[in-house]
Amino acid sequence: MSSQVRAEKVQQQTAPAKQKAATPQVEVPAEQIKYANLLLYCSWTGIGILVVTFLLYMSGIMSSYIPPAEISQYWGMSVHDYLAATGAPHGWAWLGMLGNGDYLNFIGIAFLALLTIVGYLTLLLPAYLRKKDIPYATIAVLEITVLTLAASGILKVGGH
Repeated sequence: MSSQVRAEKVQQQTAPAKQKAATPQVEVPAEQIKYANLLLYCSWTGIGILVVTFLLYMSGIMSSYIPPAEISQYWGMSVHDYLAATGAPHGWAWLGMLGNGDYLNFIGIAFLALLTIVGYLTLLLPAYLRKKDIPYATIAVLEITVLTLAASGILKVGGH
Protein backbone atom coordinates (compact mmCIF):
# COMPACT_ATOMS: atom_id res chain seq x y z
CA MET A 1 0.00 0.00 0.00
CA SER A 2 1.44 3.34 -0.95
CA SER A 3 1.91 6.07 1.59
CA GLN A 4 -0.58 8.29 -0.26
CA VAL A 5 -3.35 5.66 0.04
CA ARG A 6 -2.58 5.18 3.74
CA ALA A 7 -2.69 8.94 4.30
CA GLU A 8 -6.08 9.17 2.59
CA LYS A 9 -7.47 6.35 4.77
CA VAL A 10 -6.21 8.08 7.91
CA GLN A 11 -7.78 11.35 6.78
CA GLN A 12 -11.11 9.64 6.10
CA GLN A 13 -11.09 8.03 9.54
CA THR A 14 -10.22 11.21 11.42
CA ALA A 15 -12.41 13.61 9.44
CA PRO A 16 -15.54 13.10 11.60
CA ALA A 17 -13.50 13.65 14.74
CA LYS A 18 -12.19 16.93 13.37
CA GLN A 19 -15.71 18.01 12.40
CA LYS A 20 -16.98 17.40 15.90
CA ALA A 21 -14.12 19.39 17.36
CA ALA A 22 -14.90 22.26 14.99
CA THR A 23 -18.46 22.59 16.29
CA PRO A 24 -18.63 25.94 18.08
CA GLN A 25 -19.48 25.88 21.75
CA VAL A 26 -22.27 28.29 22.59
CA GLU A 27 -22.45 29.56 26.13
CA VAL A 28 -25.96 30.42 27.21
CA PRO A 29 -26.09 33.07 29.94
CA ALA A 30 -27.38 31.86 33.31
CA GLU A 31 -30.36 34.23 33.28
CA GLN A 32 -31.57 32.77 29.98
CA ILE A 33 -31.36 29.24 31.37
CA LYS A 34 -33.32 30.33 34.46
CA TYR A 35 -35.93 32.01 32.23
CA ALA A 36 -36.22 28.88 30.07
CA ASN A 37 -36.67 26.75 33.21
CA LEU A 38 -39.32 29.14 34.53
CA LEU A 39 -41.21 28.83 31.24
CA LEU A 40 -40.81 25.06 31.17
CA TYR A 41 -42.02 24.28 34.68
CA CYS A 42 -44.63 27.01 34.91
CA SER A 43 -46.04 26.18 31.48
CA TRP A 44 -46.67 22.61 32.62
CA THR A 45 -48.20 23.98 35.82
CA GLY A 46 -50.47 26.23 33.74
CA ILE A 47 -51.49 23.31 31.54
CA GLY A 48 -52.28 21.32 34.70
CA ILE A 49 -54.45 24.18 35.96
CA LEU A 50 -56.26 24.25 32.60
CA VAL A 51 -56.93 20.51 32.72
CA VAL A 52 -58.24 20.60 36.30
CA THR A 53 -60.47 23.64 35.76
CA PHE A 54 -61.79 22.21 32.48
CA LEU A 55 -62.69 18.96 34.23
CA LEU A 56 -64.47 20.93 36.97
CA TYR A 57 -66.41 22.78 34.27
CA MET A 58 -67.32 19.78 32.10
CA SER A 59 -68.14 17.45 34.99
CA GLY A 60 -70.73 19.85 36.36
CA ILE A 61 -69.08 19.94 39.80
CA MET A 62 -69.15 23.73 39.42
CA SER A 63 -72.09 25.48 37.87
CA SER A 64 -71.37 27.41 34.70
CA TYR A 65 -72.53 30.76 33.40
CA ILE A 66 -73.31 29.18 30.03
CA PRO A 67 -74.11 25.46 30.25
CA PRO A 68 -71.86 23.25 28.08
CA ALA A 69 -74.91 21.96 26.19
CA GLU A 70 -75.74 25.53 25.03
CA ILE A 71 -72.27 26.80 24.14
CA SER A 72 -72.37 25.52 20.54
CA GLN A 73 -75.16 27.95 19.63
CA TYR A 74 -72.74 30.86 20.23
CA TRP A 75 -69.72 29.55 18.29
CA GLY A 76 -70.45 31.37 15.05
CA MET A 77 -71.08 34.76 16.65
CA SER A 78 -68.76 37.73 16.67
CA VAL A 79 -67.52 38.84 20.08
CA HIS A 80 -69.94 41.77 20.08
CA ASP A 81 -72.91 39.53 19.28
CA TYR A 82 -71.82 36.91 21.81
CA LEU A 83 -71.56 39.48 24.61
CA ALA A 84 -74.96 40.94 23.72
CA ALA A 85 -76.66 37.53 23.50
CA THR A 86 -75.23 36.11 26.73
CA GLY A 87 -74.73 39.17 28.89
CA ALA A 88 -71.22 37.83 29.55
CA PRO A 89 -68.71 40.21 31.10
CA HIS A 90 -65.79 41.56 29.11
CA GLY A 91 -62.37 42.85 30.03
CA TRP A 92 -61.25 42.03 33.56
CA ALA A 93 -64.83 41.54 34.77
CA TRP A 94 -64.26 37.78 34.43
CA LEU A 95 -62.51 37.92 37.82
CA GLY A 96 -65.91 38.41 39.43
CA MET A 97 -67.20 35.28 37.68
CA LEU A 98 -64.69 32.76 39.09
CA GLY A 99 -67.50 30.96 40.90
CA ASN A 100 -68.62 29.67 37.50
CA GLY A 101 -66.81 26.70 36.00
CA ASP A 102 -66.56 28.22 32.54
CA TYR A 103 -64.79 31.31 33.91
CA LEU A 104 -62.60 29.34 36.27
CA ASN A 105 -60.71 28.16 33.16
CA PHE A 106 -59.43 31.70 32.72
CA ILE A 107 -57.13 31.28 35.74
CA GLY A 108 -54.86 28.92 33.78
CA ILE A 109 -54.88 31.19 30.74
CA ALA A 110 -54.05 34.27 32.83
CA PHE A 111 -51.30 32.33 34.63
CA LEU A 112 -49.70 31.34 31.32
CA ALA A 113 -49.99 34.89 29.98
CA LEU A 114 -48.31 36.29 33.08
CA LEU A 115 -45.20 34.09 32.79
CA THR A 116 -43.36 36.29 30.31
CA ILE A 117 -43.84 39.43 32.39
CA VAL A 118 -42.79 37.66 35.60
CA GLY A 119 -39.72 36.16 33.93
CA TYR A 120 -38.64 39.46 32.44
CA LEU A 121 -39.20 41.37 35.70
CA THR A 122 -37.58 38.88 38.06
CA LEU A 123 -34.87 37.24 35.95
CA LEU A 124 -33.90 38.96 32.71
CA LEU A 125 -34.18 42.67 33.48
CA PRO A 126 -32.20 42.50 36.76
CA ALA A 127 -29.49 40.42 35.06
CA TYR A 128 -29.19 42.84 32.14
CA LEU A 129 -29.02 45.80 34.51
CA ARG A 130 -26.31 44.08 36.59
CA LYS A 131 -24.29 43.49 33.41
CA LYS A 132 -24.98 47.06 32.27
CA ASP A 133 -26.34 45.60 29.03
CA ILE A 134 -28.41 48.64 28.09
CA PRO A 135 -29.76 47.41 24.71
CA TYR A 136 -31.18 44.18 26.20
CA ALA A 137 -32.40 45.98 29.32
CA THR A 138 -34.22 48.47 27.09
CA ILE A 139 -35.82 45.66 25.09
CA ALA A 140 -36.92 43.98 28.34
CA VAL A 141 -38.47 47.22 29.65
CA LEU A 142 -40.30 47.76 26.36
CA GLU A 143 -41.55 44.16 26.35
CA ILE A 144 -42.82 44.47 29.93
CA THR A 145 -44.47 47.81 29.13
CA VAL A 146 -46.26 46.58 25.99
CA LEU A 147 -47.47 43.36 27.62
CA THR A 148 -48.68 45.19 30.72
CA LEU A 149 -50.51 47.84 28.69
CA ALA A 150 -52.10 45.17 26.48
CA ALA A 151 -53.21 43.12 29.50
CA SER A 152 -54.63 46.21 31.21
CA GLY A 153 -56.88 46.97 28.27
CA ILE A 154 -55.23 50.32 27.55
CA LEU A 155 -53.88 49.05 24.22
CA LYS A 156 -56.85 47.76 22.29
CA VAL A 157 -56.68 46.08 18.90
CA GLY A 158 -59.56 44.69 16.91
CA GLY A 159 -63.18 44.56 17.95
CA HIS A 160 -62.81 43.61 21.61
